[in-house]
Amino acid sequence: MARYIGPKDKISRRFGVALFGPSKALERRNFPPGQHGLRAGRRKKSDYSVALGEKQKLRFQYGVLEKQFRAYYAEAARQRGITGDTLVRLLETRLDNVCYRLGFGNTRSAARQFVNHGHVTVNGTKVDIASYQCKPGDVIEVAKKPSSQQLGLRALDLTQAVPLKDWLTIDREKMSGTVARLPEPEDMDHGVNVQLVVELYSR
Repeated sequence: MARYIGPKDKISRRFGVALFGPSKALERRNFPPGQHGLRAGRRKKSDYSVALGEKQKLRFQYGVLEKQFRAYYAEAARQRGITGDTLVRLLETRLDNVCYRLGFGNTRSAARQFVNHGHVTVNGTKVDIASYQCKPGDVIEVAKKPSSQQLGLRALDLTQAVPLKDWLTIDREKMSGTVARLPEPEDMDHGVNVQLVVELYSR
């Protein structure tokens, strides 16, 4: 399955945000990478450059490639409602992100691997497609295999201090969670100006 496998700390430093989970690189060097990194942060950026940066932040954060991201945008534009909110909602309800929010991975990439390796069931059926779109009422569980249970328990121990989003509920003993409703804009802490992303694709 296609995914970004390049240097993650470099991308996080470029945007000044930990896009792939906690990063010590930002604490040590909080400026863009490269020999001109310290000066690069002082340059005035064009409107296009700013909008492109917001789009790239959102794309890297949810771990999707450009072609996939364009497909999500096209789907969001077709649906009724505010395109930017719909776009992020589609990204938030991906199965790998739901698993990340439930604590089955301490990063989205870890949750994605957890899904791809067949450790997750949705409504009792094994689903190993990270981009699977979850719907209200869906029950996401760690598979009953001993290896899956062990990995799920370890992940929940690592993420037990992370607050759960209001649109999800979890039963930690059963290692299962439910999508109670679709996420609202206030539930989605992506830190991106989505309106700029919409304007970028609307040009």
